[in-house]
Amino acid sequence: MKDCLFCKIVAGKIPSTKIYEDKSVYAFLDINPVSPGHTLVIPKIHTPNIYEAPDNELKNIVPILKKIAKAVKAAVKADGVNVTFNNDPAAGQVIFHLHAHIIPRFDGDGHDYWKQGAYKSNEQEKMGEKIEKML
Repeated sequence: MKDCLFCKIVAGKIPSTKIYEDKSVYAFLDINPVSPGHTLVIPKIHTPNIYEAPDNELKNIVPILKKIAKAVKAAVKADGVNVTFNNDPAAGQVIFHLHAHIIPRFDGDGHDYWKQGAYKSNEQEKMGEKIEKML
């Protein structure tokens, strides 16, 4: 897609700090990191989100995510990492090219992602059934 920022990065039209590249996956440092080492992993083909991503592209990305997550954690001596895909604006997606964030985490870093809630009485069972019907 000619106007996609990440497609331009893959094409070399916009500079990036490349971490990894193969025939189908490209990984680079986020220019606005949550913490040092924050890396983005993307498919080279344009796909806007996880819903529309071809299964074979997802199969290509997952082993690379694992490899890079281990490398990032070791390089920055993180206590852990978050690996996330943001899909749709409500979930924080800003660039509409599928990408995974690998975010180094440190004990006490203050980056809380969400507050947990609880289901009332039989709501959990009903929600499970509702989701299962959509599969």
